[in-house]
Amino acid sequence: MSVNKKRLQAYLYSFVGIVAMAVILIIVNLLFRSSNIRFDGTADKLYTLSEGTIKTLKKLDKNVNIRFYYSKDAAQMPVGLKTYASRVEDLLKEYRRHAGKRIQITKLNPKPDSDAEDSANIDGVIGQSTDMFGADDRIYLGLAITCADNTQAIPFLSPEREMLLEYDLTRAIINVTNPKKNKVGVLSAMKVFGGIDNPMMMMQGQGGMKPAWFIVSELKKEYDVVEVSMDTTEIASDIDVMLVLHPRDIGDAAMFALDQFVLRGGRLIAFLDPLCMADMHEQQQQQRQMQYTPPPSSTLEPLLKAWGINFNVDQVIVDRANSTAIRRSAQGGAEQMPTVLSLTQDNVAADAPVTAQLSSILLLNAGMFTGDPAEGLTKTTLLKSSDDSQMIEKFMAQRSGEDMLRSFRSDEKAKDIAIRLTGTFKTAYPDGPPPPTPKDGEDTAPPPPAAPEGGWLQASTQPGAVVLVGDADILYDAFCVRQSSIFGQRFTQPINHNLALAQNLVENMAGDSALFAIRSRSGTARPFTRVRAMEIAAAERYQAQINKLETELQDIQREINELQRKRTPGEKDLLSSEQREVLAKFRRKEAEAKKELKEVRKQLRQDIDSLENNIMLANIALMPALVIIGGITLAIIKRKRSVRQ
Repeated sequence: MSVNKKRLQAYLYSFVGIVAMAVILIIVNLLFRSSNIRFDGTADKLYTLSEGTIKTLKKLDKNVNIRFYYSKDAAQMPVGLKTYASRVEDLLKEYRRHAGKRIQITKLNPKPDSDAEDSANIDGVIGQSTDMFGADDRIYLGLAITCADNTQAIPFLSPEREMLLEYDLTRAIINVTNPKKNKVGVLSAMKVFGGIDNPMMMMQGQGGMKPAWFIVSELKKEYDVVEVSMDTTEIASDIDVMLVLHPRDIGDAAMFALDQFVLRGGRLIAFLDPLCMADMHEQQQQQRQMQYTPPPSSTLEPLLKAWGINFNVDQVIVDRANSTAIRRSAQGGAEQMPTVLSLTQDNVAADAPVTAQLSSILLLNAGMFTGDPAEGLTKTTLLKSSDDSQMIEKFMAQRSGEDMLRSFRSDEKAKDIAIRLTGTFKTAYPDGPPPPTPKDGEDTAPPPPAAPEGGWLQASTQPGAVVLVGDADILYDAFCVRQSSIFGQRFTQPINHNLALAQNLVENMAGDSALFAIRSRSGTARPFTRVRAMEIAAAERYQAQINKLETELQDIQREINELQRKRTPGEKDLLSSEQREVLAKFRRKEAEAKKELKEVRKQLRQDIDSLENNIMLANIALMPALVIIGGITLAIIKRKRSVRQ
């Protein structure tokens, strides 16, 4: 009886303990429910507001109303959108927690023919049809942010833009609370603002209008963006930032205007290019021709020289460690292109706000900046290649990736691809503006620009800043965004951090750094550096075999040709026994080399599979194993204690 009684007491105590623990958890949950305290254990703090957003919310001095339109009860609402709506709602709670009473959140369920649906339409939140047969029922998932008389809407919250969700929301709050926009001038030899694709074809009723580049459309959401002509003689005084994108064949007058702009305190961002494929493609489209177009390059040589910087437009960077796999065709495989660079966190400046959290930059035929900055200037490297790189003449960049890698010889030095200069600048034109030259089709040159009161500037009137990037293709739509359609609505999704880099640069130069971390905080792509290192090591191993095989092939061919010349005319169409022996010898060597290559690739695949299996095992089995070990250890300790008692 005593044993049964002890067992009953043990069961009773266990039951009472479980009930007591449940009651305690419920009470604690009720007490702390309103405090919204949580712990974010993700590596990049994906579920925590960035520092830029928190600063923006803390300094709010105006009331902001956020209306969250969500068709919560709609039967046709996809499950994926319901999950995403919960994510949006959680984010809005974080905004409210940090902003306090300055932010009011109103949740609205726009049912058909309801006041909430009318409010959504007035705010610019667009209902999306989910019925392919054109039913009238629509679903809503959008936001409207209002401060005083200013309203900005996010018409539809696409899950594809989740990486920019916090940025879109914080940017809208900034825009409605500070409606005044900085002015950005854009100067380019390409049609980055869109326009007529081909004037001659348009006159014949063919062709069409090219849309503006996505970077221009994005900047227009936040800034007053104006186009500056390539032959301008003066930069308007109200322009805060100049974005120069591939200034091919820029004239002396425009160069002098940029010089004076920098000296008066204007901020300059220049995307230069030794081999701009976007410009080449645009020229071919305009001319409707398929013949070869000379590779277009761009630089600001007089200004760079005055700043102590050199940019060689005749060479491009070849980077084996950061090469990109490019698909040859729809049916063919992929090849590594060492002139198409996929930069990671190892290639960006970790201590620069504009690049600290960028982890995916794609460049095409990038150039290198060299030289020591002039006196009074400080240089900061923002982007660089790996040490496993070299420079080649740009005409050689037209070869296949396999050819370039075969002749690759690393100089073991990282190349500066993007740099920032800060400090006191000196003019590149100490003798005043260069003499004007006649425009195309004109016999006389325009009059020289009138000197401002006090004369032309010879040095900076205040500390300035210039950013130089050695690639203009980086902002071409095909290399930075992907377009898709959801419910008949077209969306553009960034495929890397190219746009984030340009936006961060413009924002930094405009003096507003609140959104730096937001744009780049959600980059979760983590390249398998160990796998990549293994691939490079294996490539080096069997590249030597390939080179050896090709050398043997050339030697054998020379030997066959020599034998062919020694043959009599009657034996011209037949192989001699000596030639057959030589060919058989080569085929044996070829078969041996191929077998060895196959073994190398097999070993590479096994190493990679082993690494993947170990990672998977650690992710799946490590935590349960730790729990089991902890439970067993605790049981052993408790048993030892009970034995002692």
